[in-house]
Amino acid sequence: MEILYVILGLGALLVVGGIVIYNRLVALRQNRNNAFSDIEVQLKQRFDLIPNLVETVKGYASHEQAVFENVTEARAGVSKASGTNERLAAEKTLGAAMMNLFAVAENYPDLKADTNFQQLMAEVSDIENKISAARRFFNNAVQEYNTAIQQIPGNLVAPLGSFGPKEYFEIPEGSRGQIEAAPEVKF
Repeated sequence: MEILYVILGLGALLVVGGIVIYNRLVALRQNRNNAFSDIEVQLKQRFDLIPNLVETVKGYASHEQAVFENVTEARAGVSKASGTNERLAAEKTLGAAMMNLFAVAENYPDLKADTNFQQLMAEVSDIENKISAARRFFNNAVQEYNTAIQQIPGNLVAPLGSFGPKEYFEIPEGSRGQIEAAPEVKF
């Protein structure tokens, strides 16, 4: 009879432990989703600012049509993206296209002196700083989540709840220096 109580006690302990671990994984997944929502707010502000920026640059550099088309296509890609991973990839493409737009703007002194352009660039700089901060928070949440599903005992419970690894929000390799330098543009 005592053996039965010991077995039932161990079984109950395993069930409670599994529930605690499962709930922790759910909380970490929700924390990651919340962090991505914070990024989305900043990305939406940048997304809304882009048409004004493109139109301002177009007024001075109308022959740079390929750059404008790339920005417009990248922006459309963000609109069409479904799911977090696809959205992250589309945002990376948009960021790279924006860097090309900034590079074009560097070649036009009159544009750099334009008050509207200066104001738009100040807004872009502010938004990029906020995106950077939100990206750090998001990547930290992803790291914590991914670690929890790979460590024991989380790795035993994760497959039962369809907890798979999540991707970080990284800057594309070719534009690391450029994107990080965007807020430092001086006119």
